[in-house]
Amino acid sequence: MIEKLEEIKKRYDEVCQQLYDPNIVNNQKKFKNLSKESSDLQPIIEKTKIYKEILQNIKDDEEILNGSDSELKEIAVEELEELKQELHKIEEELKVLLLPKDPNDDKNVIIEVRAGTGGDEAAIFAADLYRMYTKYAERKNWTMEEFSLNTIGIGGIKEVIFSLKGKGAYGIMKFESGVHRVQRVPVTETSGRIHTSAATVAVLPEAEEVDVEIDQSDIRIDTYRASGAGGQHVNKVESAIRITHNPSGLVVTCQDEKSQHKNKIKAMKMLRSRLLAKMQEESDQKIAAKRKLMVGSGDRSAKIKTYNFPQGRVTDHRINLTLYKLESIIDGDLDEVIEAVRVAYNMDLLKAST
Repeated sequence: MIEKLEEIKKRYDEVCQQLYDPNIVNNQKKFKNLSKESSDLQPIIEKTKIYKEILQNIKDDEEILNGSDSELKEIAVEELEELKQELHKIEEELKVLLLPKDPNDDKNVIIEVRAGTGGDEAAIFAADLYRMYTKYAERKNWTMEEFSLNTIGIGGIKEVIFSLKGKGAYGIMKFESGVHRVQRVPVTETSGRIHTSAATVAVLPEAEEVDVEIDQSDIRIDTYRASGAGGQHVNKVESAIRITHNPSGLVVTCQDEKSQHKNKIKAMKMLRSRLLAKMQEESDQKIAAKRKLMVGSGDRSAKIKTYNFPQGRVTDHRINLTLYKLESIIDGDLDEVIEAVRVAYNMDLLKAST
């Protein structure tokens, strides 16, 4: 491990030196990339400093044990036990930091929430999830932009597509992808029976043009009149956009903006993100099959969570975690459950890489 850490320290010093080079400072793209690399390496550098200090302290205590001072030896024996425990902890933390980083983790994110089985109650639950994520975004000071919203009359949502813009948004939100299940008495239920309904969440890294190159000859763009709320404009102007990507068969639509041009920009952004997610999913499946990972990210068909309202609990089935704080979680307090899954995922990767 020391050799690897020395290589990283050398690279970090090189990057820091280049950041002061006037030629690089004036090259905005290169300066941005180097700044990001410096920021990514810094946690490893800081942890390495602590690691080396502990190693040196262990070495010093071992030298004392070879000496003749009996009092110092007793102190050294006690210190050594504590130092070795600290060393093990730091080594495990460094192993996680040294894991290959998902290149998409720093990207913004596009989230698609859809009502699943359960009729109107599923649509109401989808609306609850949408509110939960927007509340979480507020807590993180992220920016939210709605792409598409399809509602039903009783406050439910058939489908909503929106983006969250913020540092590391995809790396944080990617573990929310999958089937979310709710158990509660629906507002429409008169007999008081508990129903089980579901909604699906798809979390996509927001792709830039440099991430996914789309040949214009591979797509078909259709315009049509938007439907739903919007008054006369909705009925009379063909502002809605439908883009079909022929090689993959993916179809995206956008009708939220009054401008056809703005709808096209949003639709292309969704298409690029879905294509990037498709490529990522294929890659993840190969890795998962090879490494036999237990905790995944991105499988939209897997049941990942249950929200049980009568018992006030949320259970994450991937890691057998149950928290009796449903009210705060549904109000956007997601950090504890997301962090638990992230840690389990990293531990999974560590086991798979050894």
